[in-house]
Amino acid sequence: MVDKIRVAIVFGGRSGEHEVSIVSAKNIIESIDKKKYDIIPIGITKDGRWFSGDNIIKLFQAGDYSGLSAVSLNSKSGSNELLHLSENESYKKLHIDIFFPALHGPYGEDGTIQGLFEMANVPYTGCGVLTSSVGMDKLMTKAVWDQAGLPIIPYIGINKQAWDMDRDEIIQKIENELEYPIFVKPANMGSSVGITKAKTQDDLKKAIDLACQFDHRILIEKGLEVRELECAVLGNENPRIAHVGEVLVGGEFYDYNDKYIDGKSSTQVPADIPQSLEKEVQEMALKAYKVLDASGLARVDIFYDKNTKQLLLNEINTMPGFTAISMYPKMWQKSGISYPKLIDEIIKLGFEKHNQKNEKKISFDEAGDWFK
Repeated sequence: MVDKIRVAIVFGGRSGEHEVSIVSAKNIIESIDKKKYDIIPIGITKDGRWFSGDNIIKLFQAGDYSGLSAVSLNSKSGSNELLHLSENESYKKLHIDIFFPALHGPYGEDGTIQGLFEMANVPYTGCGVLTSSVGMDKLMTKAVWDQAGLPIIPYIGINKQAWDMDRDEIIQKIENELEYPIFVKPANMGSSVGITKAKTQDDLKKAIDLACQFDHRILIEKGLEVRELECAVLGNENPRIAHVGEVLVGGEFYDYNDKYIDGKSSTQVPADIPQSLEKEVQEMALKAYKVLDASGLARVDIFYDKNTKQLLLNEINTMPGFTAISMYPKMWQKSGISYPKLIDEIIKLGFEKHNQKNEKKISFDEAGDWFK
């Protein structure tokens, strides 16, 4: 009998998307092939504590950690071991074959936990440290894409310190370079947390104040009349792309409340666009993915400007949602890959990336031989 692959599903975390992450993990755990995988759920609290145990999803949703075991990652490189600490302070080592971070936002999708896994030299799914950190920061993402010659939305970047020091100067700069309506976004948040559409100067000031509560780096974007297209990318060196999806916005824009509470907007897969346009969108998404050296999976969001008929890159999500309403799994389902098979593919890609990194590297002495 072949041993099951032991997968640690990591969820929760310290970001404002803590609750969304719990739902993503719940769906992954319910859908994964139990005949092939042995699941170890690991929840991270909002203050950074790690736990595991029975009924952990329900307990985390209730904010109740009683009865759960504290968890730490063995610091011995390549050990792939968790150390469980029970209530009587006895330790139990548990081998993990691969870690699956179902974390959204800062302290999970931004390269921090990826760096931990890299330091411990353990396999994990999804993008690496560099791609995760750049992809999380909307200002950095735009700078890299712009440098690569990819089309982006006109924007301005500011920081909280500058805003606190001279609000009038920043407002004047924004109004000189951009036209209302203007979107204001925290640079390092997802799920549309802290995003506001400003139509007046007073709106703009309040919007920046709100965004500063979530991040010290703020993205200011020109508001455009667009169609919101989304692309699901899967792969390492030779990524594949699913049918393009579209968000049919029901309100002012696709905000957190609309995504997870009111549900005024809807989604459509495949998007109702000509085949030629879909191909153009897919090609742009693949370029954006490769420029950031993405691996495993990501969702690339692209705007179609209704007035200029131009495609503009919006952002990349290196750990897209896996909830029942999430677009990433929906797009792959419409493209012939079921939810369980998608999880399987992501895990395989994680092993593939880890094995490639751990192939024998040339030593310093061996490198010297090249110059003799």
